[in-house]
Amino acid sequence: MLDFLRQEGVDEALIARIEEFRSRYPAAEGDRSRIPAPKFRYYGAEIWKLAITAILSGENLLLVGPKATGKNVFAENLSAVFGRPEWDVSFYLNTDASSLIGTDTFKNGEVSFRKGPIYACAEAGGFGVLDEINMAKNESLAVLHATLDFRRIIDVPGYSRIDLAPATRFIATMNYGYAGTRELNEALASRFMVINMPVIAGPDLEKLLLQQYPTLRADCAGQLTALFEEIRRKCESAEISTKALDLRGLLAAVNLVYNGLSMREALNIGIINKSFDEFERTLVEDVVSARIDGRLTREDIFAP
Repeated sequence: MLDFLRQEGVDEALIARIEEFRSRYPAAEGDRSRIPAPKFRYYGAEIWKLAITAILSGENLLLVGPKATGKNVFAENLSAVFGRPEWDVSFYLNTDASSLIGTDTFKNGEVSFRKGPIYACAEAGGFGVLDEINMAKNESLAVLHATLDFRRIIDVPGYSRIDLAPATRFIATMNYGYAGTRELNEALASRFMVINMPVIAGPDLEKLLLQQYPTLRADCAGQLTALFEEIRRKCESAEISTKALDLRGLLAAVNLVYNGLSMREALNIGIINKSFDEFERTLVEDVVSARIDGRLTREDIFAP
């Protein structure tokens, strides 16, 4: 990962500070299985610079941006770069304080405390990824206030309170406009350094495709990139919804072609069918047909 940062043009002084951080806070043997090995890389030197500097300064991060900007990919990349075990916390309807901190459980004939992901992350000095934090209930958010500010503590009712390990950081993600989301309150937002994640640029998307599929022909990578950017423009002009703007679906479609489907079949189930409205699906189908030859097969888009 550090070599990847050098290829992206990240300053060597920052990389040296990352190496110092990793030496000062080695992950415990039992937690090393939690250090991610990212399948995808995040491309964007300026965003890397902002995030690395914030983490080295002891700050927590809030990654904000629309769909397909790589927020979760970037969070995973950061955990890998800093060599930290990662705990993923998804905020859904039933996520409450006990889900985050832990709760009493009956084990071996006695009551004991079962640690939740926030507690375990804080104790191990891990990176906690708080996914879709603006979907959290007030009860869940209240748990995070003392954890995320200068106090860096977790108070466990009925038990002791713990101090966060020095390497502990929290990386939250949020989308605007999704069903069930809301505005993040000021008290919580002030506990983060906020990074607005830009949409992935065309050249970076091509690099991502070729990094993931090294034998993909460069001209095909360019055509797929142009298709994705065309769908994005349609979304931005409100001609279609963002359902078809699915970067995961595009990458998966390439994989499906590699495993035997035609390009048309792969894009149907990876992109086009993500639009459930018949009229919108027809629009997306027209965009795909105009950009990509549906008859292409593995032999056409991958080098031997």
